[in-house]
Amino acid sequence: MSFDNPHDNSEVPTFMGLNGKKLNLAVSIIATTGFTLFGYDQGVMSGIISAEPFMNYFPETYNNSTWQGFVTAIYEIGCFLGALLILLIGDKLGRRRAMILGAFIMIIGVIIQVTAIKPYQQTAQFIIGRTITGVGNGINTSTIPTYQAECAKTKNRGLLICIEGGVIAFGTLVAYWVNFGCSYGPPDLTWRFPTAFQLVFGIVVFIGPYFLPESPRWLLTKDRHEDAMRVIAALKGVSVDHEETKLQANIILDSIRASGHKGGNTPFSALFTGGKTQHARRMILGASSQFFQQLGGCNAVIYFLPLLFQNSIGETHRMSLILGGVNMVVYSIFATVSWFVVERAGRRKLFLIGSVGQSLSMVLTFACLIPGTEEAAKGAAVGLFTYIAFFGATWLPLPWLYPAEVNPIKTRAKANAVSTCTNWLFNFAIVMITPVMIDGIGWGTYLFFACTNACFIPAIYFFFPETKQRSLEEIDIIFAKGYVEKMSYVRAAKELPRLTDAEVQQQARQYGLGEEHEDAGAYAEKA
Repeated sequence: MSFDNPHDNSEVPTFMGLNGKKLNLAVSIIATTGFTLFGYDQGVMSGIISAEPFMNYFPETYNNSTWQGFVTAIYEIGCFLGALLILLIGDKLGRRRAMILGAFIMIIGVIIQVTAIKPYQQTAQFIIGRTITGVGNGINTSTIPTYQAECAKTKNRGLLICIEGGVIAFGTLVAYWVNFGCSYGPPDLTWRFPTAFQLVFGIVVFIGPYFLPESPRWLLTKDRHEDAMRVIAALKGVSVDHEETKLQANIILDSIRASGHKGGNTPFSALFTGGKTQHARRMILGASSQFFQQLGGCNAVIYFLPLLFQNSIGETHRMSLILGGVNMVVYSIFATVSWFVVERAGRRKLFLIGSVGQSLSMVLTFACLIPGTEEAAKGAAVGLFTYIAFFGATWLPLPWLYPAEVNPIKTRAKANAVSTCTNWLFNFAIVMITPVMIDGIGWGTYLFFACTNACFIPAIYFFFPETKQRSLEEIDIIFAKGYVEKMSYVRAAKELPRLTDAEVQQQARQYGLGEEHEDAGAYAEKA
């Protein structure tokens, strides 16, 4: 990507004629569109899978909970494969090219799905297309939070990634109401149009990154110092030779050298190291947040809400779509809550509040289903509504934010891909077994999720350090402090005061980060 003014270091570099806040906004728009597509894809099958025209067109799914679970959940296997691909080649591709590749693969998958024609193995074609779409989404969900975190300013990084997570809810909301509207149309429209509508978002994510800057942190790991300095300057809205640009480059280079990054691809063995950088612990923290999100039952509600209303509460398909759509309105409204509180309340408090709220909501749901009467079962709908409200405000965005910021630059791409792989593996498991659990144990399904949510609370309280209002390099200091001073990392985060950029460099030297390496700031000083 070329700059508008590539040779004048006294001018502010631009991309698409933008720099500073406007360029940061452009980055955020593309990132949030990618996650809107993610949310839409999550919700689109909810209204299709139990629709009569879909079941008639794909007869294997007709009133068969195992097939319904499989056709829905196979998407997660594709997502897992996409995340695995980023684990293998993400460092080589870079953030922009990975996003373009992910969107392209999603577009191909959608085309395969909507062109399924009777009687030419239409179910197999639909499943293949859905899997391919999942591969593209796995690539994007592994890459976009990392890209956003590495481009964003410290003070609004949490907000921007929470907005990404929050728009998942808006994508799901759009899917629910598109499904409802299409339920009044001809049989083919019922499922073909909602499936094809994904292309609207996919094309934006495919074209947009071409015009955006690459992550400056990724560029520096590849020793592309001149390009990185220009991207830093453009994002900050200052010139390349400005002191802010040089200082930011120095700090990032310090972090790269401290982590032992030599350029090229990070070896897998780096994910399992300890010491001052605590790569393994940080990878586990990020991955466990994704594991907890799925085990809490969110996709059991999102994917199968109309099915839950039909089978557990006894509503008709169309009324179930309406109730599901209303619940998604609640979901979307509460998804904005984190935007306003994530940098005030912090990650830990929101994780804890969400776990308590989700657990109690599931208690209400299964308690109302125990009597077995339709009148009592309607109270379960309240539990599902409160569950999705708590989830939207807390556990929806946070597992996409936490791994992107808690992992260091050396392992960030691979560790974030591990977190996303964890998400999709357990997403698949939950989506696959939910219809079977509802058929087999009824209200026991919700009792299971009530217990799992309660188990998250002590794990978060004792092991998850707070990262709010910290730069990515400052978070490295937290783990170095905990290791060197032999204290819990939660306590280290509490005791470490907010640091300026200059203090980050000083603290890094104090804890011996990168002390065995050459001067990290040599190039930036020359610039």
